[in-house]
Amino acid sequence: MVTIASSLRPLALFGGTFDPVHLGHLRVAWEAAEALDAEVRLLPARAPPHRPQPIASAEARVALLRAALAGQDRLGLDLRELARPGPSYSVDTLTELRAEQGTQRPLLLLLGQDAFAGLPTWRRWMQLFQLAHIVVLTRPASLPIWPDSLQQQWRKRAVTEPAALCATSAGAVFNLRVSALEISASQVRALLAAGREPRYLLPDALLTDAALLAPYRAPAR
Repeated sequence: MVTIASSLRPLALFGGTFDPVHLGHLRVAWEAAEALDAEVRLLPARAPPHRPQPIASAEARVALLRAALAGQDRLGLDLRELARPGPSYSVDTLTELRAEQGTQRPLLLLLGQDAFAGLPTWRRWMQLFQLAHIVVLTRPASLPIWPDSLQQQWRKRAVTEPAALCATSAGAVFNLRVSALEISASQVRALLAAGREPRYLLPDALLTDAALLAPYRAPAR
């Protein structure tokens, strides 16, 4: 793990619907925090523009996240996208954060491989490189296919050491190998809808309060 001076410690955002949050989300966020010596915030989206809308309400998903993150201080929560009306565009979120954090602090956008491959379809995607570094969370034995426009940016911006992310505040792309936990929120939702218990896929804290997962269970007949 790289150790970075506190004044330059990166702030990393890991976005998603977290519908519901599961151990796959939490494990990769934890590994990023350790590997990059970064402050990592989970960033739940209100209305993601590139995927189906969440099943659970914003309030229900926040309750799940708060329960999942209790008892540790490495991962935090950022609710700004839930407070902002309309689609949750990353460029708007990073613009807000850059204004708050100033021009010197490195900002990191943590993206899974599939999300990164679709980056050219995002709103004002080239502006993202002016606002933050992008950290691509890769898994062993995976072979992403990127469009030509993204490969060009990769060749220009790729760095191979985490410390390079502190040399500037934005503009680089870094591959971070993370654990391959094959867990999906859709899998968890299907289990809950079928009346089954997704133990060992979710944090135990989510299973101790039946109300937390109630939005995903089939109504009683």
